[in-house]
Amino acid sequence: MPRHPGPAFALAHPAHFVALGFGVGALPRAPGTFGTLLALPLWWLLGAGRDPLAFGVLLLLLFALGVWACSVTGRHLGVADHGAMVWDEVVAFLLVLAVVPNTWPWQLAAFVLFRTFDIAKPAPIRQAETRFKGGFGVMLDDLLAAGYALLVLAVVKRVLS
Repeated sequence: MPRHPGPAFALAHPAHFVALGFGVGALPRAPGTFGTLLALPLWWLLGAGRDPLAFGVLLLLLFALGVWACSVTGRHLGVADHGAMVWDEVVAFLLVLAVVPNTWPWQLAAFVLFRTFDIAKPAPIRQAETRFKGGFGVMLDDLLAAGYALLVLAVVKRVLS
């Protein structure tokens, strides 16, 4: 894997800026975790209290933007799914935040579960990651991790109700 891209790389092309989560992915340690955390202020700014349909459309647009940005950036880095590309975490965690209750305990649980599934990549996440290439593949595996996190949270909510 090529060395970790820095701030200059993030600013060199609009696709890099998006794929690296406005530069968060250029951080040398735990870029995926910081990318996931970036979704929180974006949720509070763009999603919390908004019309669910409108936010769903926005998520689809952000996903499409991510497919493009991660395709270009992966090509420029020479690695299809470089760890510095965090837009996939941002969009997937925004989806999780749109579904879970808007309270800090649920959001914290969602964060921990999402990061766990994103890092562990249980089946079929790992298979999807190897089967689908380019920006779509980069974005898809995190959506699957979001699905796992939401499934566990739905079970927890059902048990607690």
